[in-house]
Amino acid sequence: MRNLADEDFKDMRNGITTGLALLLAVGAGGVMAATPKPPSEAQVRQLMKVFGVDRMLGQMNSQMAAMMRQQVPCVPASYWQGFIDADGVRELTGRMVPIYQRHFSAADIEGLLKFYRSPLGKKVITAMPATMAEGMQLGQSWGRERAQAMLAQLQKEGRIDAQGRCPAAPAAAPGTQLSAPGH
Repeated sequence: MRNLADEDFKDMRNGITTGLALLLAVGAGGVMAATPKPPSEAQVRQLMKVFGVDRMLGQMNSQMAAMMRQQVPCVPASYWQGFIDADGVRELTGRMVPIYQRHFSAADIEGLLKFYRSPLGKKVITAMPATMAEGMQLGQSWGRERAQAMLAQLQKEGRIDAQGRCPAAPAAAPGTQLSAPGH
């Protein structure tokens, strides 16, 4: 004799299984369809133009040329000034395009273009170099302060001498790790 409850349970289980399979298939299709379209090279280059990448690279070139003139004074200034010329800028930006394409979708680039073309976006582009320079100066100062404090703590603990060198004796056991100050 057939048990109707068992058959109903099997039918219900088959229905649930079929429903879940359909949901997974539809969901997987949605995930596959949701894969963002990467930006074109033209989109990325447009964003770089809005950013003023050419101008920034020119400024970097001038700064680098000034540093190199000081370090190697026998080389004429004209050499350093032409070190990153228009061909170099094109080469570098060409190498940067795939990086943007890996990290941003076409929609992302369009959104960034819209933002950076807005008044606030233009202000960000204008103010960011000074903001970053001040932040770097602050970071360097903070880093020096932290390093001095760390060295002072290590001297106080006897782990280094007044010149910042490890004392000759007693030697630290191999594999010994320094603990953070206060630990």
